[in-house]
Amino acid sequence: MYTLNFDTAEFISKNWQQKPIVIKNAFKAFEDPISADELAGLAMEEDISSRIVKTEADGWNVIQGPFEDYDEHGDDKWQLLVQAVNHWYPESQPLVEAFRFLPDWRFDDLMVSFATPQGGIGPHIDNYDVFLIQGEGERRWKVGHNGVHQCRGGDASSPLVEDFEPIIDVVLTKGDMLYIPPGYPHCGETLSLAMSYSIGFRAPSQQELLTQIADTLIDNNTGQHRFTSTEESANHGVVSQTQQQGIMDLLAQLANYPAQYQTMLGKLLSQNRFELDINPFEQAISETDVIEAVEDGANIQRIGGLKVLTLESDTQEQLYVNGEAICVAGINPEIISIIANDHALTQAQLVEWLADEKLLIVITQFINQGWFFFSE
Repeated sequence: MYTLNFDTAEFISKNWQQKPIVIKNAFKAFEDPISADELAGLAMEEDISSRIVKTEADGWNVIQGPFEDYDEHGDDKWQLLVQAVNHWYPESQPLVEAFRFLPDWRFDDLMVSFATPQGGIGPHIDNYDVFLIQGEGERRWKVGHNGVHQCRGGDASSPLVEDFEPIIDVVLTKGDMLYIPPGYPHCGETLSLAMSYSIGFRAPSQQELLTQIADTLIDNNTGQHRFTSTEESANHGVVSQTQQQGIMDLLAQLANYPAQYQTMLGKLLSQNRFELDINPFEQAISETDVIEAVEDGANIQRIGGLKVLTLESDTQEQLYVNGEAICVAGINPEIISIIANDHALTQAQLVEWLADEKLLIVITQFINQGWFFFSE
């Protein structure tokens, strides 16, 4: 169990997406949910996103995983980073649960790093909110102001920025936490062998929204309404300000009608950036199989990292799961809310619910998709 040792409501009011903060002893008696050896094992897997960053005299060298051996990297000046550990290592989920005072749709992933002395990834800026939690060892973190910062070496393609004047300069020890909103440059340097945990939260960009809108309109053959006007400019080569705005209002119209955007939005926000550990049944099970398993005492839970979302006032009555829209019309909304909010469904709950034929079909579909699985 991981319990945050600070007032989350006050944090949201004063810091969330506003300014960075160091919270010493954010977790009391913090224990690493994963060992360095276990993390190294995950980084050997083909489906898991990992990288090693080596600190060199002229900068930082990134090596993409998977990895077969680590001895060649020596005893210092390198760091292993593994993305979406919560997708593949169930024991890490309790740490993620501690941050569910923020909504699931914002949650990106749990990245875990093992770093040797002087290991780091260089000064950089993230476009998402991040909580940096210190496990074993010590790391020194510097955070700069959120003004304009130059790309390192003038290379616009580099994620790194030039060195900055810190507004925070702190050494984190076990159980300490640093929160950094988007736009603030930061860099970490490892002082001793260290395990660190990065909890990221992300919101869609205009580019992502427009791409998803375009795909949805094309797939559904909608969005055919064209611009019309009653006045035309006498100047042949001019597009008037009124017409410019009128054309752009076509996009604004899509945002004014929930039926036009809700399914698109639900699909977008329920997607993950990283692979999930999905294992669908080779031979589909039936609703009868689900009933028998539950009657034999089985619980049902979702796989790590899976997002199950509802939209408030949804005109379509749908659940949004892993980028797909699932119709749940006619099913008790309170049950749908529980399925969206809880990672595990107990046998006691399921025994009462599975008399609902529509709900039983949905749960069976989720199991066959590999999204949910039977557990003891």
